[in-house]
Amino acid sequence: VQLQASGGGLVQAGDSLTLSCAASGRTLSRTLMGWFRQAPGKEREFVGTMRWSGGSTSYADSVKGRFTISRAENTVYLLMSSLKPEDTAVYYCAADSGSTIWSEVKNVARYIYWGQGTQVTVSS
Repeated sequence: VQLQASGGGLVQAGDSLTLSCAASGRTLSRTLMGWFRQAPGKEREFVGTMRWSGGSTSYADSVKGRFTISRAENTVYLLMSSLKPEDTAVYYCAADSGSTIWSEVKNVARYIYWGQGTQVTVSS
């Protein structure tokens, strides 16, 4: 699976921004398409994920109600609204092998395919 992320930029607090992740190659119906982020000096953290087929989603508590993951054809989107300065980070899309059980979907180690990051900067 090859992943290409795009859509980052500089926005103001309260703004919305949508990131895109174009997927190519073999995806299974059970493949998880996840979004992660990494701020300077911090570990990469889970943002949200969606099952390729069926649309089941899971979000980090810090973004729940503000961020939404959706899919259209072979592109997965991360719609971010009510952005805060603490959302500033490099955002990555990732995919697993299709074998992750639901209780493990937030585990970064379960994701084996990664796109390049895209910078999101939220100014106050």
